[in-house]
Amino acid sequence: MSNESTKCLIIGSGPAGYTAAIYASRANISPILYEGIMPGGQLTNTSEVENFPGYPEGVMGAQLMDDLRKQAERFGADIRPGIITKVDFSKRPFTAVADDNTTIVADTVIIATGASARYLGLHDEQRYSGLGVSACATCDGFFYRGRTVAVVGGGDTACEEAYY
Repeated sequence: MSNESTKCLIIGSGPAGYTAAIYASRANISPILYEGIMPGGQLTNTSEVENFPGYPEGVMGAQLMDDLRKQAERFGADIRPGIITKVDFSKRPFTAVADDNTTIVADTVIIATGASARYLGLHDEQRYSGLGVSACATCDGFFYRGRTVAVVGGGDTACEEAYY
């Protein structure tokens, strides 16, 4: 078990986590970023991304996340595999514990854990992911414009996705 301190701990490695790492690194804050259970986030499982700035021809999701990671590393972000299992926000500085029992004392904690798609568990659901089955209307709705679609879910998110 080791102890260390940082000005900025970032939890999560999706677009928000890597972007936070880029900006914190450029500000000479020397952030530590823990990747979490899905390094690169949901976009690593996405095919073509056409709505991200800087890629006029689109980009594969995994490539986009690799580019963001490389940019964060270029500016000095300390990117680590693993999961933060506990954070004590009751007093400053904050204390976090990683799954390898490393304790990190941080002045700032940025939580960028994102979301994960919830599927129904149907037999061919993963097989047709990106080929008609989507978990993001904002991402993929453009491809289905003018077609009949079904939105599965409940609450505000499902209604918003259906509207989109």
